[in-house]
Amino acid sequence: MSEQRNIILAVVLSAIVLFGWQYFFAAPQMQAEKARVTQTTDAKQNPIAGAATNGAEPGATGSTAPQPGAVAATPVKILPRDQALAQSSARAKIDTPTLDGSIDLMGGRFDDLRLKNYRETIDPKSPEIELLSPSAAEHPYFVEFGWTGAPGATTAVPGTDTKWDVTEGDTLSPGHDVTLTYDNGQGLKFTRHVSVDDRYMFTVTDAVENTGNAPAVLYPYGLVSRHNVPNTTRYWVVHEGFVGVANDTLKDATYKDLDKNNDTQHFDGNDGWVAITDKYWMAAAIPPQGQDFTGTYKAFDSQGSKAYQADYLMKPRTVAPGAKSEVVHRMFAGAKIVNVVDDYRNQGKIARFDLAVDWGWFFFLTKPIFLAIDYIYHYVGNFGVAILIFTVFVKLLFFPLANTSYRAMSKMKKLQPEMERVKQLHAEDRAAQQQAIMELYRKEKVNPAAGCLPMLVQIPVFFSLYKVLFVTIEMRGAPFFGWIHDLSAPDPTSVFNLFGLIPFALPHVLVLGVWPLIMGLTMWVQTNLNPPPGDPVQAKIFQFMPLMFMFMLANFPAGLVIYWAWNNTLSVLQQTVIRYRTGTPVDLFNRLGHRFTAAEKPQIDKK
Repeated sequence: MSEQRNIILAVVLSAIVLFGWQYFFAAPQMQAEKARVTQTTDAKQNPIAGAATNGAEPGATGSTAPQPGAVAATPVKILPRDQALAQSSARAKIDTPTLDGSIDLMGGRFDDLRLKNYRETIDPKSPEIELLSPSAAEHPYFVEFGWTGAPGATTAVPGTDTKWDVTEGDTLSPGHDVTLTYDNGQGLKFTRHVSVDDRYMFTVTDAVENTGNAPAVLYPYGLVSRHNVPNTTRYWVVHEGFVGVANDTLKDATYKDLDKNNDTQHFDGNDGWVAITDKYWMAAAIPPQGQDFTGTYKAFDSQGSKAYQADYLMKPRTVAPGAKSEVVHRMFAGAKIVNVVDDYRNQGKIARFDLAVDWGWFFFLTKPIFLAIDYIYHYVGNFGVAILIFTVFVKLLFFPLANTSYRAMSKMKKLQPEMERVKQLHAEDRAAQQQAIMELYRKEKVNPAAGCLPMLVQIPVFFSLYKVLFVTIEMRGAPFFGWIHDLSAPDPTSVFNLFGLIPFALPHVLVLGVWPLIMGLTMWVQTNLNPPPGDPVQAKIFQFMPLMFMFMLANFPAGLVIYWAWNNTLSVLQQTVIRYRTGTPVDLFNRLGHRFTAAEKPQIDKK
């Protein structure tokens, strides 16, 4: 009996530690960088090297490696995003079913993108999500492609201060491409052909034609750069920062991983991509698959603000006189919709692009759970209802196991009076007490460990569903019924302001909504249907568990709380049916009223 209780107690305490960390520490933690008075103008900055000052190629160990043309950084005044965009009047417009923005023709940089289908809040009148922003804005975030020359070479390649000319097209949209050109005046003509699909993928074809008399050695590159990351709430359950793939291996690093010492990480690959990601959005630079590249993640200081860069540098291309070289890059900039990133992996042949969504360590559970809920959603039209139906299927899947466990607990419940008698009879001899209890188990064919199985089964499903609700954009703003307008956000009501009747804001520790209350009640009922632990300390912990979980889950996604409440309800129904079938009384309210009364103590016959 004590072994069973210790197993359950270990599981419970582990869950309390995990939930407690999320609730009291991770959720309110803000890892932000303040905007400074000055910052680097990236129009004058080395596009690949970032903070590198030794002239080394990413991944290289010596100063003889190729270095994109670095120019001394010049501090500029930080401007609102609209004013920063207005500084560059030469822009090629972008207008697709999912995106609007522009390409800065000074440098050919993608630094202005907004997501048409997503807004800052669930209010349809709130501003569109601003994904990419120019270097003069408060939070620069941009993607760039180009060429860099060989070490010591004086080849004039396009840089951040290069003015590109639009020679084809006007507005970039699906089926309407844009072509940019630049002549360096030294025998090299650069052409950039840009196309876009109706979702979030751009194709950037960079070509260089050598009309001079000498060969040119050029290195293609792509980068994603982000400065002065906005204030956001960081959660341990979701990855934000660097993400990418090299040779089917995930390469992820948080901002914090590289912050401390302005570190740099290098990796080589043949298939893959590099990106900087948020919870729901991502900007990625994708080299031609099947061609060697060196990837780099770096953090560096840029005129008082923190900057981060993910880039790749490809092998050199020697362009002979009269010859032409071409590289086809791709760029993803948008929402990490599961079926979209999966399609880019499968149909677009981008290595492991599905890893853009942070499924976590338990991806073998997390993604199938999402796919199942998403499948049901397409029939019922409501993710909350889909979660309820999914819960029923999970209960059916584990029905035989749960049935065995609940039958064992029912037998344990019936044995409680006899077990108490044995404990009193051998109160002074713990060894004899345990031996007598084990003999009682053998006689009645009861497995005390069987009662742990429903909890052990529920925990991985619970955490996987938590991950699904937290990281998938499909759940963002997904309504249920009534006051639940976003299943990925906590229940907005609270008992402490009479569920909104008293108009004042509450600290997050005092937010206790309707659904957490329902969850706590169902958990209390389920706890009291189980046989009480023999250890008084464990018994008190079990009685306080519903209250603790009720407060801890109050700031968890509402969809998760609804799942737990519904799962508890189904478990209570199943346990009640089994109790009636086995002749075990359902004495929930009697037990509540008489738990600590002397009349409940067993009479001991020591004859």
